[in-house]
Amino acid sequence: MNPKEIIARRVAKEFKDGDVVNLGIGLPTMVADYVSEDIEILLQSENGFVGLGPAPEEHLVEKDLVNAGGQPVTIKAGGMFFDSAMSFSIIRGGHLDATVLGALQVDEKGNLANWMIPGKLVPGMGGAMDLVGGAKKVIVAMQHTAKGDHKIMKECNLPLTGRGKVSKIITEMGVMEITEKGLLLTEYNPEFTLEEIQEATEAQLIISESLSEMI
Repeated sequence: MNPKEIIARRVAKEFKDGDVVNLGIGLPTMVADYVSEDIEILLQSENGFVGLGPAPEEHLVEKDLVNAGGQPVTIKAGGMFFDSAMSFSIIRGGHLDATVLGALQVDEKGNLANWMIPGKLVPGMGGAMDLVGGAKKVIVAMQHTAKGDHKIMKECNLPLTGRGKVSKIITEMGVMEITEKGLLLTEYNPEFTLEEIQEATEAQLIISESLSEMI
């Protein structure tokens, strides 16, 4: 199983019946493919619909039905389309139970940097700032490092998207919660030792007394 699939599968276990969840562009969009059929949640796409389903089979792709990242998607029965004003009313109005976002950096205080690297051309912030400000829970879903460089920091050094907004970080190495005492490792991927996970993390990890294998 590749790292992105490991992450998406684990993130999909975070939700419960009735949740309204936004999936950010990139890796988070994969989460839709792994949501259990035993629960009923509403996935929202910031470009204007709720009822997002899994990625379509190639022969069923509808070119006009895409998520915020421009990738083909499906919409479930009962889904609804609307304009950007309604979409961002949902986001800014506090109606999202959770949002799942990628990150360039996240730190032990729950600060998130995911929209630009100084000196590099970017298309814009998109809805990231609205999402971290409006969602009740912010889950960062990303690969643990970038070509060996730390992404889970003691303190972010890139421009912030939101300050103190992240609740949980899920990578291919483990699951970490933001706490008042620091970054708490609650689950780990047994393919990695705790030493390897710490080495890949700039912030100091606190090992949970109830640490378990990543499910």
